[in-house]
Amino acid sequence: MTQTARVYRIEMLIRQRGHVSFKTMLEELEVSPATLKRDLDYLKDRLGAPIVYDRFLNGYKFDQQAQGQRHELPGLWFNERELYSLLMAHQLLSGLDTDGVISRHLQPLLERIHQMLGPDEVAARALLQRVRIISPARRPVPVLFFELVIEALLKRRQLGLRYRTRSRAQVSEREVSPQRLVHHRHAWYLDAWCHRSEGLRRFALDAIEHAELRVTPAREITAGALQAAMDAGYGIYAGARRHWATLSFDAHAAQWVSQEQWHPEQQRRWTADQRYELRIPYTEEAEVVMDVLRHGAHVQVLAPRSLRALVRKRLLEALAVHGE
Repeated sequence: MTQTARVYRIEMLIRQRGHVSFKTMLEELEVSPATLKRDLDYLKDRLGAPIVYDRFLNGYKFDQQAQGQRHELPGLWFNERELYSLLMAHQLLSGLDTDGVISRHLQPLLERIHQMLGPDEVAARALLQRVRIISPARRPVPVLFFELVIEALLKRRQLGLRYRTRSRAQVSEREVSPQRLVHHRHAWYLDAWCHRSEGLRRFALDAIEHAELRVTPAREITAGALQAAMDAGYGIYAGARRHWATLSFDAHAAQWVSQEQWHPEQQRRWTADQRYELRIPYTEEAEVVMDVLRHGAHVQVLAPRSLRALVRKRLLEALAVHGE
């Protein structure tokens, strides 16, 4: 029996019987007295279980002062490898952080994981020092706005926003019903029903200039409707009308691009001349153009002609800026 199973068994014995003697636990667990003592110490010192020894009952029980509180064993089902995986997940989430708001809320979990690792805590801290998350061009969000959005999502309430639309350089007042948070390329977005435009819209959290939590319940949008409206295109751009881009990569770029997923519905094939063709849906050209330009001369836009013309235009503009 593993230590995890023994700790669970001790917890259940005391909970079911009220108090259990040391001898009874030895018989139930079939372990040595030294092992049982270590398990009891682990429960009390590491997991915070309010277990005390009652001399009158000659057994172990939960502290009377903690009887009104439900005691749970946090992380009980995690083995050592899984705890290390949780540490990695914490590190990744911290890499997506916005002014420390995520790290602050996750700090109690991190402390508990280190506590459960016990003697392996030093190795765990060393492991985290060997993992680095790089987030170039990250767009930070004020903590107040981020937490208000989270609260509105959880409580299913509307938000009042003062929002700057960068493409039109305009500031507007919006009443929105939050549906979900989206993280894309080091920036946070809110998918929400906009009551002014009567439709689903995607708002960049760093473009919010003011936010207020309303008492009005949020309008609920089904997951299917949300996905159909917001996830049809390429990247962060939403929209119902889709176009398809066909890109052809040479052998140099193909060795990397062929291992990437640009879109869940992408179509791909290798051509006779060893080029890699990728077909992806999009609703707006901007992000597709950005990714095409990233590959420079190693990619060619085959279709549609409008996208090919736009890529050519951007290349000529860049050449004019960087000319002799």
